[in-house]
Amino acid sequence: MKKLAIKIIMCFILFVSCSEEQIDDSGMGIVKGRVVDSETFEPIANARVLTSPTTSTYFSDKDGYFEFSEILVGKYSFQAQKDGYISKFEPATVTKNTTVQIIFELDISTANNKPPEIPLLTAPADDAKGQALKLNLTWTATDKELDPLTFTVTLKNGTTDVITTFKDIKTPSLEISGLSYSTKYYWQVSSSDGINAPSNSVTRSFTTLAFPNPRFLYVKKVNSNNVIYTADEAGNELQLSSSEVNSFRPKKNLQIKKIAYISSDGSQNQIYTMNPDGSSVFKVTNSIPIAGFNMEHVSYSWSTNGSQLIYPNFDKLYQINANGSGLVQLFKTPNGKFISECDWSQDGSQIVLKVNDISGYNVEIYVINSAGALLYQVLSGLSGAVSGLNISVDNRNIVYTRDVSGYQSANYRRLDSRIFMYNRVTNASTEIDTSKPNGFNDLDVKFSPNEAEVIFTSTSNDGISIKNVVKASINDVDTRVILFSGGSMPEWK
Repeated sequence: MKKLAIKIIMCFILFVSCSEEQIDDSGMGIVKGRVVDSETFEPIANARVLTSPTTSTYFSDKDGYFEFSEILVGKYSFQAQKDGYISKFEPATVTKNTTVQIIFELDISTANNKPPEIPLLTAPADDAKGQALKLNLTWTATDKELDPLTFTVTLKNGTTDVITTFKDIKTPSLEISGLSYSTKYYWQVSSSDGINAPSNSVTRSFTTLAFPNPRFLYVKKVNSNNVIYTADEAGNELQLSSSEVNSFRPKKNLQIKKIAYISSDGSQNQIYTMNPDGSSVFKVTNSIPIAGFNMEHVSYSWSTNGSQLIYPNFDKLYQINANGSGLVQLFKTPNGKFISECDWSQDGSQIVLKVNDISGYNVEIYVINSAGALLYQVLSGLSGAVSGLNISVDNRNIVYTRDVSGYQSANYRRLDSRIFMYNRVTNASTEIDTSKPNGFNDLDVKFSPNEAEVIFTSTSNDGISIKNVVKASINDVDTRVILFSGGSMPEWK
């Protein structure tokens, strides 16, 4: 009996002890929290916060905070709601005289919205050739949620690198016009549902119609660089080289349908070739660059069949194959003067050279044969600058320009440069009357294809005014006509 009484007493004590540790479900607790954007963590004001089981409803303040200051103890599910956001639930257990903290990170209501499908470009076909200067770009685009789509088309001119952007297009097509001849364009479509990041298509390309009858070549200044242009007799012109690179002295070879030109390559200048539309650029020279006293006044020449070029490197004349092989030295000036210009006769038997001192003066013009032997002298012993050099088809005449003022200066300024033609039969040079205005210079002269006219650069002798490409008759005065405004270094084929 005594043992039984002890057990009963111990059970009573244990029962009383357990009863003291039970939760008091009649008390109150506190719930505090904040509602923020899940991406930016910026506070969300006026978000509705409610409970299940239902108690009171509160709204977050301007900083996103809320507080249930008196809430019965127990287990709850708290919910935060806000227009434009996806509602979110957070569980919490409230105990007596304690504070529970809750953070709601709400996603915007479009968070589960999927971006548009990648647009598929349908026309023109990738790398299509001969496209009109006005055409339709078309594509297909879909969205899984059927969200309304808008499109942006990016069009890049492959020659000039100019990018044109067409925005806020509502239909999957765009008519474009005003494209340039013989130009490769790159295009891409971006599709947007106004919710997600835009979906971008692949980039495709197309090339426009070939430029009709591009007989003229010249350069213009664009962004401080020389840029090569071609043009027809109607005055339509096409940019061939990028305005981001200094490219000049274009010369066309009709037999192989290539254009050679000089372009900067780091600290040196090299000869390149390209197709008549500016494509397929190829670097011809490498180990020995084209060089002289002033690259604005240095030139080179094609062989008639287009297989070779000749070019100067200070006092030496080199010959190189058009594919960059077979480099050989043809000639070296006997007096150390620099070769600035050269022209190869059509039959390949003669080469006309213009040589000068390091300042561009003390000019000599003479003709050598393919072996480097002197054939005859055209000009020597005169003061002033000389530039432009072209031999006629029959090797009888050579045109050039000379500053008759004889002025010489460190900046190579010319005051009265005129066009002359040397005749091999008479062994004399005669001025061609082009009705040149006073205060102007005629420079960089070349024969027209039929040799009845000359084409040249005309500019004020102030050295800073605009340059123009001009033509004039060899025999008729008052035939001076401006062909292309702002151009220089012309060629007519």
